[in-house]
Amino acid sequence: VQLQASGGGLVQAGGSLRLSCSTSSQVFFVVNDMAWYRQAPGKQRELVASITVGGASTNYADFVKVRFTISRDNARKTINLQMNSLKPEDTAVYYCNRPLTPVNWGQGTLVTVSS
Repeated sequence: VQLQASGGGLVQAGGSLRLSCSTSSQVFFVVNDMAWYRQAPGKQRELVASITVGGASTNYADFVKVRFTISRDNARKTINLQMNSLKPEDTAVYYCNRPLTPVNWGQGTLVTVSS
């Protein structure tokens, strides 16, 4: 399965971005919980947010709670991450994948937040 994240860019602190992730497999998407991860320069990849298959339950890392919102559209095989009140420390490459048991990683999308 291929996972393609998009929507990153350069934004000033306090700004917003909306990331999207599409998958090549409808089956993969509709049977799996999904998540957003990020990896900042020189740091390990970390889980940002996750959403269950039906979209009824979401979880967030403490450092993004209230500011970020994860959602999914099963018909379009996409998950989204609405990021508000961005901080310079949110600068990272963002990826989508399964939580707990990720499969092959896509290229990710770079988010740069300037101070």
